[in-house]
Amino acid sequence: MDFVDSKYISLLSSRLEKFKRVKPDLYNFRCPICGDSSKNKTKTRGYLYAVKTNTNFKCHNCGSSMSLNNFLKKLDPVLQKQYTMEKFKEGHAGKNFSTPTPKLEFKKPTFKKRSKLGLPKASTNPEAKKYLEDRNINPDLFFYTPTFKKWANTLTKAFDNTRYDDARIIIPLYTREGELFGFQGRALGPSKVKYITIMLDDDHPKVYGLDKIDFDKTVYVVEGPFDSTFIDNGIAMCGADVSLDSLGIKDLVYVYDNEPRNKEICTRIKKVIDKNHKLVIFPPRVLEKDINDMVLAGHNVQSMLESNTYQALRATIKFNEWKKLWRVTST
Repeated sequence: MDFVDSKYISLLSSRLEKFKRVKPDLYNFRCPICGDSSKNKTKTRGYLYAVKTNTNFKCHNCGSSMSLNNFLKKLDPVLQKQYTMEKFKEGHAGKNFSTPTPKLEFKKPTFKKRSKLGLPKASTNPEAKKYLEDRNINPDLFFYTPTFKKWANTLTKAFDNTRYDDARIIIPLYTREGELFGFQGRALGPSKVKYITIMLDDDHPKVYGLDKIDFDKTVYVVEGPFDSTFIDNGIAMCGADVSLDSLGIKDLVYVYDNEPRNKEICTRIKKVIDKNHKLVIFPPRVLEKDINDMVLAGHNVQSMLESNTYQALRATIKFNEWKKLWRVTST
């Protein structure tokens, strides 16, 4: 870990609850993303650690994982800008500010390929089955575990403590070739963290449904795995800032939730339009928030997506009209 990273970790440390230095390149504290355990205030499952020339953050409770740069940006944008400038002055550049290192011979690590979860279908559990069927979702598409943390630890060391465990619906994340690279757990009972994403391959984009689609046809990308099951050739982003550029999809259409009042969604839509990507802007007659609600309300979702796909100037016009809808419907 270089001097600049250590310096900014030190500057941030006073805001990280239960912060401590475990060893020179490893720091531990309560995760500021999920808040760690609400029942046990001594739990500390957030870590900052060195990986080659970079420093990463990882929470073993909620599964959040990001570079130190992005961690600073989330907690203190002003401090992150100072950090970025100082790294730049030191000659660092690139996504994670890595610098050229001497060329060494390393063998690429090999990982055991997984395709099966070793879990029963969600249809075999009454609670999970009811949750999904009440939403017209096929329970045979997903899985169930009564002890999410214990099961997750059989695949990777995700949780240091499994004492406070819960039952979850498991949403598997497969590569195009059908290899398991991660999974989501959707809580069935009350939980501060409804969805927990665990990655077996941190370098793979967090996308659901890659093993089910035809890459040569139009692909619709929505905000949640459950919504994608109602769409022909649909995938889902399992995170707010997922990059899809590396997936090799020829014709991609973005479908965001129908929430004109949501500033975050509006910001994402504008970015998509600015990049000249295709996206769906829902018509005024549609009042439901997401695809699942639209299906339950009786809409022909597939037809609606196909007839309301826009790009470039047309997308900008429709987007501006859509943003004004909440003012009309709320009066």
